[in-house]
Amino acid sequence: MTHRIHGGLLPAAAMALTVASGLSSCSKPAEQNAAQANATEENAGAQEATEPAAPSNDQSTQNAKALLKKMSDYLAAQKAFSLSYDSVFEVVSDQHQKFQIATSGTVDMSRPDKIRATRKSGFTDTETVFDGKTLTIYGKGKNAYVQAEVPGTVDNLIDQLRDRFHRQLPGADLLGSNVYDTLMTDVTDVKDLGSGVVGGQECDHLAFRAKDTDWQIWIAQGANPYPCRYVITSKGVDQAPQFTMTIRDWKAGGAADFGFKPPAGATKLDAKDLETLKETSDLPENYKIGAAK
Repeated sequence: MTHRIHGGLLPAAAMALTVASGLSSCSKPAEQNAAQANATEENAGAQEATEPAAPSNDQSTQNAKALLKKMSDYLAAQKAFSLSYDSVFEVVSDQHQKFQIATSGTVDMSRPDKIRATRKSGFTDTETVFDGKTLTIYGKGKNAYVQAEVPGTVDNLIDQLRDRFHRQLPGADLLGSNVYDTLMTDVTDVKDLGSGVVGGQECDHLAFRAKDTDWQIWIAQGANPYPCRYVITSKGVDQAPQFTMTIRDWKAGGAADFGFKPPAGATKLDAKDLETLKETSDLPENYKIGAAK
């Protein structure tokens, strides 16, 4: 069965992406578009009426920014850390049906230039390894891997993965050297929503609005303010699909092996053949990207 997707929320750097090239057309008559616009305005009014009350706009904004900056500074100060995660990202079919793709994995990182990340779902079992010089992307199902020279920091690796290889690290927005500036890009509204609990951990719950996305983050309270949950909502895509990442087993410090030793019988592919290693993709093969709304 093939699901044709006309809009999605792909977790490239944990960022919502609107997929806009067409295998299918989703255009509608002008009258229908106008009716939808009116309905959207009415819904927006209803949502505003139920918006959580904040102590005051200025105080709520200042509190949220301070808590996010505290998290960013804490993460930047960790020379090494590890975590496990569960993530769900949603895609929307051309018949306006949402599908959720669930993934789990691990991240081990040593600043400034080493990382090992795994990602496993129903269609992928992938390991990404970077030792400061060489990037390796290994697909366990095909027992095949691609290697490329990408010298530099993890910050540079995040950019290179996105721009050169059309791949991403899990929760990349939370892995860079300046998480605060990365997350606050184009933010227009900020709220401190009080406390929440994620996996038994009491957290500060913050909400942010930007031009194309709304996003929320839950930050562990106490001496170790690590991110517990990160949710991005894509406002410009039909059905407002979300990307959600929940972090567990957070551990500061520790040491990991960032070298890659090919398993027995593994095939080395040329970097230009990465697309043939389909299990490293974000979408299963039976999903096809179609037109945006």
